[in-house]
Amino acid sequence: MNMLNGFGMDTITLAGPLEAKLDAMAQAGFTQVMLSARDIVGHPGGLDAAVAAVRGSGLRPTGFQVLRDFEGLSGHLHGYKVDIAKSMLEMCAALGSKVLLACSSTSRHATDDLDLIARDLRKLAMLAVPLGIKVAYEGLSWGRTINEFTTSWDVVCRADCPNLGIGLDSFHIFAAKTPLDSIDELDPEHIFLVQLSDFMWQDTPSFEERMATARTFRVFPGEGVHSEALADLVLRLDRIGYRGDYSYEVFNDDYQQLPLPVVAERARRSTLWLSENVLHRSPPLPEWVGRQVPIGV
Repeated sequence: MNMLNGFGMDTITLAGPLEAKLDAMAQAGFTQVMLSARDIVGHPGGLDAAVAAVRGSGLRPTGFQVLRDFEGLSGHLHGYKVDIAKSMLEMCAALGSKVLLACSSTSRHATDDLDLIARDLRKLAMLAVPLGIKVAYEGLSWGRTINEFTTSWDVVCRADCPNLGIGLDSFHIFAAKTPLDSIDELDPEHIFLVQLSDFMWQDTPSFEERMATARTFRVFPGEGVHSEALADLVLRLDRIGYRGDYSYEVFNDDYQQLPLPVVAERARRSTLWLSENVLHRSPPLPEWVGRQVPIGV
């Protein structure tokens, strides 16, 4: 058993070309990757070359991100966002990803009516059905109406689509100080993605501070000041029966200036901490264990 199974890195964490990022992850022992649209469409060889690089890497896509500000709009804005969503879904399918991440709207033009938000998410999920894609809806901690996972779960339940679920992000949970007891109310079958990261201070009281920290100074699990809460979060998810993927959603300006193997090794250390110290998964046994030893040897 590979101790890194079930955990993956996000391409946004590493600097450099897509192929180098994928290679660094594979060399560190990871078997999956969360793909950022910027890394795909920014490939010098175009979309087809990026798709070929991902498929040739041997890494399984954890998901594809991110569709922003989709829900709650009307008129021309709604039509525009539906077109954007269709293109994002097509790229997601081309990459072999089974999950598209959509995050809660920050637009002042979006409604705060939860039933209308649920209606739009239902439409998005239906667009994804023919492509075999699930939509993971994540509450940003600076979202206009939905900024906690408890509310994102509410609208997902209202939408009531089998391929619509939630995405959980530990940063947003800790930044918004959402009680972890609410994890127990979730259906593990409708948690489509869990993204993990930490940061170096306890409080992010304003939306502006949350955005600045989220986009420039997240760290890997076990490196920040929320390690105890992060361990609690992962254990609660394990207890309710979540067996899906974990991805490291780490935006960090410092890591962008470090060699890729150095950053990938930090992610590897975080995975070993979570697997061995938190989830207490057994490390793989050496090949010689279990072999019959001749009598007298």
